[in-house]
Amino acid sequence: MKLAAPSPREARARLEKAGFVEVQERTFEANSVFDTSDQRLQGQRQLLRLREFGGVATVTWKGPPASGPHKSREEIETVVGDAKAIGRIWQRLGYRVVFRYEKYRTTLQEAEGGEGMAVLDETPIGCFVELEGPAEWIDKKAQEMGYGVDEYITDSYASLYVIECVRRGIAVGNMVFSEEGKR
Repeated sequence: MKLAAPSPREARARLEKAGFVEVQERTFEANSVFDTSDQRLQGQRQLLRLREFGGVATVTWKGPPASGPHKSREEIETVVGDAKAIGRIWQRLGYRVVFRYEKYRTTLQEAEGGEGMAVLDETPIGCFVELEGPAEWIDKKAQEMGYGVDEYITDSYASLYVIECVRRGIAVGNMVFSEEGKR
């Protein structure tokens, strides 16, 4: 579940107020979403992603999301040794990159331990805090940060990006930083 923040500085202040401390410094992340030419996975509300973050490549499959105020879906993830090789294997199997997105991610957890974690994502379309954990914990932490349930965002970054492109009247492409935006 995501929460929109006006800036990284404000997001950090809210996270600190809720008792979070940084455990992984701000790191660039590149994601490639794969699907078949007929978008079979998207049609089944599944996701196949290759993520590169801090020198580590991770393959993720996500199942269809459950409905409700908190985003919940089955997720299987594993670290792989060679991102380019996995991408080539998937292409040989009929998958292709259908969407790329980038962000800078900072990972945080509660200073005193806790039931979940938080990440601060700086994306080309804005700044978001994601809370991952049990529903009650998410509600408690969101409230401590000054957010209400009506501010929960369960859309994917791809969906948010399409909405932003439509709002701005620009063509939908990949959600990537311009060279000036990479900082």
